Amino acid sequence: MIVRCPGVVALIVKISLMAVLANWPGTSAVAAENLYRAQTIVTGQGEGNRIIGFAACLEDVLVKVSGALKLESDPRLDAYKSRAADFVSAYSYHDQMSGKPKRDEQGTRDRPYDLIVDFDDNKINNVLNSLGVRPWLSRRPILGVFVEMEQGSRQYIATSDARQSDLQRDSLLAAALKRGMMIVLPDVAALAKAHINATELLTTASSTLASVAAERGGEVVLVGRLKWDESELGWATEWRMDWNGRTHRWQLRGVTFDEAFRRGIGGAAQILSGNGDPG
Repeated sequence: MIVRCPGVVALIVKISLMAVLANWPGTSAVAAENLYRAQTIVTGQGEGNRIIGFAACLEDVLVKVSGALKLESDPRLDAYKSRAADFVSAYSYHDQMSGKPKRDEQGTRDRPYDLIVDFDDNKINNVLNSLGVRPWLSRRPILGVFVEMEQGSRQYIATSDARQSDLQRDSLLAAALKRGMMIVLPDVAALAKAHINATELLTTASSTLASVAAERGGEVVLVGRLKWDESELGWATEWRMDWNGRTHRWQLRGVTFDEAFRRGIGGAAQILSGNGDPG
């Protein structure tokens, strides 16, 4: 279902393009015009849930446009989120259960929808300026992402083509889209050719990783390690990126790999945008 708001035709076209790009194996692409769009999951199409969804999307867009991951959960955003609808230029719904029977008497109340929201560029830029953060509108470097996954005896690098990486690949592409970044992943053949394996990924020379990433268009290398911690029922993660002559490192624990990837790519965006090291 599409809600008729200004710019809705352009929205449909841009969403279709975004879906095509996101399905390219091992890559993600985010055009500049998509920086001011976000989406979240809501139940039904009622106004109450839509307003909650607008608030969640507003926070995501402020982080995405600025590159400043530090804005996530910033209490200063509460005042803006309470009137998030004021910043919306268009929105649409995508029924996650399209084609499945309706379960309730109204047919839409309990169905999950993707709420896709476009925000007004100038209004978002003004909010960022009021928060002391600049919009990051210059060209964004393409990240070459190398991630080691370790769970018990299983240890592998997430790639663009290995079946065991399907979940991680989809999650990385979603995280890149959420943070407004472009990423490339290595394929199995490239890793084998460069003699890169999961056990030694963190000690592999940065120049070797950069060479592999460059073959797919990667310009900056982001390296991550996720190890399952049974006691915390989550992943212990560490990230590393070389930029402007410095090695940046950040860690977090006890999270899903979806959140770990959002934090990893979001942390890279914060560094590249000049907003400081991720905490």
